[in-house]
Amino acid sequence: MFSPPPSPGLPALVPRPRKSAAGPRPSRVLRVAAWILGLALISFVVRAVVKKEVLVPVVGWALDNHEEYEMVGQYDLPDFPTPIAVTDKKGRSKWTVSIPPTYNFPLTTKEYADICVKCQEVATHVRELHGYTNPSQETQIDYYHKDPYFVDVGDAEKRGLLPGVGKAWKVTAEAQEGHLVGDKEDGLADKSTCKTSLTFVLESADAGLGPTLMMLWMAYGLAQKEKRAFFIDDSRWAYGEYTAIFKPPPTPDCSAPPRHEMLPCPHSARHLVVSTATASETFGKSFTSEYENRHRNNVDRERPIYDLARVGYEALFRLNDEDQPYVERRVKELRTMIKVKEGGYNDGMIIGVHIRHGDLHPYEYQYNGAYIPLELYAARSKELVEEYHNSSTLLGGEDAIAKKHSFSIVASDDPDVYDTEEFSGSLRAQEQIKLASKQHIQKANPDKTVMHKFVDETFGWEGGFFASMFWNLGRSTVNNANAVGESQTVYKPSPETTRLRGLMGRAYVMDLAVLGQASDAVICTISAMGCRLLAVIMGWEKAMEDGKWVNIDGDYQWAALTL
Repeated sequence: MFSPPPSPGLPALVPRPRKSAAGPRPSRVLRVAAWILGLALISFVVRAVVKKEVLVPVVGWALDNHEEYEMVGQYDLPDFPTPIAVTDKKGRSKWTVSIPPTYNFPLTTKEYADICVKCQEVATHVRELHGYTNPSQETQIDYYHKDPYFVDVGDAEKRGLLPGVGKAWKVTAEAQEGHLVGDKEDGLADKSTCKTSLTFVLESADAGLGPTLMMLWMAYGLAQKEKRAFFIDDSRWAYGEYTAIFKPPPTPDCSAPPRHEMLPCPHSARHLVVSTATASETFGKSFTSEYENRHRNNVDRERPIYDLARVGYEALFRLNDEDQPYVERRVKELRTMIKVKEGGYNDGMIIGVHIRHGDLHPYEYQYNGAYIPLELYAARSKELVEEYHNSSTLLGGEDAIAKKHSFSIVASDDPDVYDTEEFSGSLRAQEQIKLASKQHIQKANPDKTVMHKFVDETFGWEGGFFASMFWNLGRSTVNNANAVGESQTVYKPSPETTRLRGLMGRAYVMDLAVLGQASDAVICTISAMGCRLLAVIMGWEKAMEDGKWVNIDGDYQWAALTL
């Protein structure tokens, strides 16, 4: 009763009801997000452990300017062929070669050459990541050294370091698979994939056929030595289809591997690609160190390499169904011509003469920029006959009859050689396909009013084989001047151009076949690859041990390649 009345400004004794929040607090959103991320991370780890693979490797690759790009995600691989550095599930650096499965096969010669250079760069980088700076001298020259940090494409796909070929890649066009000689015809698709293989790509920036043939033979011999299945790709060969000149190679009992698994490097790759563009990688210093007989200083030093080429020659140098019978008949015909009737002591001799002119010049310094004089070939041919038949009778006397039955057969890239005074009494090695100079064609058409346009447009093979003439073969003379600097890989030859090139290739190999098989001795210049091929065709005993392979271009002994 004596208490003062309650003040209107004081709060009520009963607490006000709480207002409901308009939305969840930010901390609750973060907690939910954290739980979701945690569950996702746990699922990812469990999946990786169960499948034993890493789905997001760190990838780096080398570029032309030596920069290195690094990125995460297996589907972010470069869309061009290149060696890459990868990190496996244990964080260890490895390297492999990534070729997109849909990339055109075969790669260009430049791409193969670039990959070989980058392989060395990436391998060095990965080795440095493991604490090794410079490889030992033994490792550098060991042809069969296996890089412990290299992962083959098939293994990389199994480990998740490369995406592999999924269903999306099965739509790859046949054009992207290249053209392996005899692949489709022999039904290789029904066979199991080869465990190891070597594929030789015939495409070359070199217009000459000789270097490609030598490497082809050596590659086949090497494949047999290493127990690899052997394939030949002629997709972009300048001479056309392989089977237009040769019979198909022996067919392996397995099918070719996926094209993106065929690598130009390292040599330990399960499926190897070899071409003239990768010659220094496959047949370079380490190859020479491995296969040369270092205990010999004479030509015997090259015997193991020669044997590889000889194996390839015996298996692959089988001419097509039209040319092989002709060569056999021609060899038999020539050998019959040197037969001496009863009463003679010996048969005559056939001296094969191989003369290369064109854009190839001798090693001999005094003839640098020129050619070996034809009289030297003729004089050496006469000497060989006299050396043998001056004392070939039973009493060691001269066999004049055998000398009269001896003669020379000539093969040259220069059509005018056959009409020279030095070889007026000689025979052509083969007459199935002849190269004619423009001078001969004009003689065949003396009246300029007749077939005038034909004569003007005729491609005369003047002075021998020139690379520029070969690449322009079959092109219009109006466009030749603009075509000199054009990349030959970009230019697609016409069917007529391919046919003409094929005829040249057939003439070349028939010349080699007749010279190598019909001659008792061969005179040539080692600067020409055809000369080295002839030594392989003749056989080691005849060519080297008996000295019937005669080089008149300096004091050089036989060697397979000059890289």
